[in-house]
Amino acid sequence: MGQATVDVIIPSYRPDGSFRNLLKMLSAQTFPVSHILVINTDEDGWDEALIRGIPKAEVFHIEKEEFDHAATRNMGAGFSDADYLVFMTQDAMPADDNLILSLLRPFEDPAVKAVYGRQLPKKDCRIAEGFVRSYNYPPEGHVRSLKDLPQYGIKTFFCSNVCAAYDHRVFRELNGFSEPSIFNEDMIYAGRLMRLGYSVAYAAGAEVYHSHNYSNRIQFRRNFDNGVSQAMHPELFDGVPSEGEGRKMVRYVVRRLRSVHRSYLIPGFLVQCAFRLAGFRFGKKYRSLPFRTVVRMSLNREFWKGVMRESGEGTL
Repeated sequence: MGQATVDVIIPSYRPDGSFRNLLKMLSAQTFPVSHILVINTDEDGWDEALIRGIPKAEVFHIEKEEFDHAATRNMGAGFSDADYLVFMTQDAMPADDNLILSLLRPFEDPAVKAVYGRQLPKKDCRIAEGFVRSYNYPPEGHVRSLKDLPQYGIKTFFCSNVCAAYDHRVFRELNGFSEPSIFNEDMIYAGRLMRLGYSVAYAAGAEVYHSHNYSNRIQFRRNFDNGVSQAMHPELFDGVPSEGEGRKMVRYVVRRLRSVHRSYLIPGFLVQCAFRLAGFRFGKKYRSLPFRTVVRMSLNREFWKGVMRESGEGTL
């Protein structure tokens, strides 16, 4: 990697004190970061003390209605002239000071133009959700391209901006993430890369702590948005199997729960999976649903407000 430069871009919304710890860890990486660009939604919820004494950090404020999963990150990329862009979320914490170095190593393969890291469960993570994490983020890394589609289906396009790095030159050539985006801007970009003949790497050594204990309701709404994002990009997702991968994950977690003598957790986990699947299927069919029903099912209400503004249909 020699003289390569890297900037980190983090969208934030009302970050708490742990965000300062994230900034400190990024400032102390073995592979030095040039800038940490924070795109903060809602200036009223920002505490300037979070970046005090962290000279590499810069903050740019936007209004809540301006936030978009793709456009906000593209905005951050527009402030950077680094060779590589690393996108993170405000609730992801590096496991060590080699995160950036580990993310950049796979770029030694000239076909690789995006790399995502491994997400480890936090201490408060529920057991079943921890196993979901270990299924999606195994200890072995890999590189995937379009030729892997028959074997891995939708998993071929997997990428996560919780912690991911991108070749900035190619990112510019592709005009960044596809806008607007309700969800999955990272996977959509990965799919576009692969359609052009590039590869996406999973760097298992680039570890961050990141997990959530979502309710069934939130799981439904998140997966609704997931389904919507796939329905909005048929050029990438039509004909690509996805639910089979979900079944594999369910079987894996059930086996792991039994192996640690937590079988009593299986019914609750299966109920949550049913909410995930229902949300995803409704999202895939969102165009056939009443608009107000779509908004109520979605986790990202602001996205649909933007849709209405652009269509001139008034307000919700």
